[in-house]
Formats: sequence, C-alpha cells, structure tokens
Amino acid sequence: MRNIEEKPKRRVKKKTLASSADRHELYELAVQCAEAEVDFVDDEFESLRGRKARFLKEDFCGSAQVCSEWVTRRSSNQAIGVDLDNDVMTWGTDRHISNLQAAQKKRVKLVCENVLTQSSLGQDIILAMNFSYWIFKQRSTLKKYFKQALKNLSSDGVFFLDCFGGSDSYRVTKEKTDIGDFKYIWDQASYNAVTGDFQCYIHFQFPDRSKIQKAFSYDWRLWSLPEIQEVLLESGFSDVRVYAQPGDEDASEEMVPVRQIDPDLAWIAYIAALK
Repeated sequence: MRNIEEKPKRRVKKKTLASSADRHELYELAVQCAEAEVDFVDDEFESLRGRKARFLKEDFCGSAQVCSEWVTRRSSNQAIGVDLDNDVMTWGTDRHISNLQAAQKKRVKLVCENVLTQSSLGQDIILAMNFSYWIFKQRSTLKKYFKQALKNLSSDGVFFLDCFGGSDSYRVTKEKTDIGDFKYIWDQASYNAVTGDFQCYIHFQFPDRSKIQKAFSYDWRLWSLPEIQEVLLESGFSDVRVYAQPGDEDASEEMVPVRQIDPDLAWIAYIAALK
C-alpha cells in the first residue's frame, strides 16, 4: 500500500451579499433622492426669481445623479457637475448619464476639479448638498468657497445648501435604518467640541450578516446654522432663507420657509442664498 500524502483541502470562500454589492448604488438607495432635490430647487428658484432656471451646477456632484435628473426636466436645461473623485463620476456616467437620451447627454458636463477654484459663470442654481461643504473646516476656506459660488452665479442666481443639527448631532451614536434588502447605518464616531471636528461613517449590513464597514467616511466640521448664514452674508450674498419641515404632526413633509426651528434631537434644513 502506497503512502500518499494528502493535500489539504482548499477552503472556498463563501460569497457574501456584501462582497457583491455596489457601495455607490447602496448610497443612492439609502441617502439620495435626486427627484425630490430637483423638485425643491426648481420650484423654489421660480418662486424667488419669477422665472424658470436653465443652468444648474452641482458641486461635490459624486455620481451626478442630480445633473442627470435636471436635464430630463426641460429641453433648455443644462447641468455641470464638479467633483475631485473621478472614479465616482465615471461610475455615474455609466449608471446615469449613459441612460439619457442623446440630446440630454449633450447638456451635461462633468468636470474633475476643485470647487474652490472651478469657474463656470452664469449659473442660475448652484447646489452643495449632502453636507458636502462641511469638508471645509476653517472659516476662511468656507468663505472662499462661498465667494466662488457667488462668482459663478448669474445676476439673479441662487445657491442651495443643506444642513443638519439638533442635540443628537453632538453625540457619538449609530442609527440603523432598514432599507429593505439591506440596512443603512449612520455612524457618528467622534465629535470634538473644541474644534468642531466631526468624524462620521456609513456602513451597510445585509440579511446574511455580512457588512461593508466604512463604505463612506466623512471628516467634517459640524457647522451650525447661524454660522453658515453669517458666512454666506459676509461672502456677499444679499439674503439667506432657511427651509425646514413644519413641526406639526399633520403637516406635509415639504420644506417650507421658517424663521425658527424648535429644539429637537435632530433636524434637517435647506438654505437658499440669493445673489
């Protein structure tokens, strides 16, 4: 009888839901609603300026989903998306822009540049959503960005931003939301009250218990709503409006102009800065 050296069996790694998931797709499903965003800025611009907007610039555009949505609304609409992450813009081109009609594709331009210096003059609307501008931690840098946005606007243009706050904003905490096929986890990992430094992550969890840890990482400053308004006005904007959901339980979920947001655990607001 021959002695045969048995080879160890190779363990085949079991494929998990996390390993086959697309983090950009998960982000859009969990966080972003381009249709609602465009609805708001389109309607509010017309309400503020008495005309329809044509030219939209999406700063920190990521996958440029909002740009793609904008050019589908009217044949006269044009969009520019600006971001430093060429990989996510390439993903967005494949996912969103490639599905547009030929004429719509011609009205979208994506630029891999820094929003602090990128020049696209004559924009009716400029967007800085998903709290992306919080990456600017110094007041001087934030002011530089706001001044560049002002420069890029048309004579009656409007700069739209968003902001969140509330007592929960200052806590180290995790919030889990069931999206259906996966769970979205918002992780506020640390906050420094001295500097305002705010470290957050997005994780995704799946029914097979697999996870994508730190799918997205955010090293921000937690800016307050009064600070943002002050810097906008110091940068040269003529007026600043704040929008939030009404506090009444029976009220609609639409954002409406407000002059007060009551103390709460968490709130989200839109800001419109008028040139």
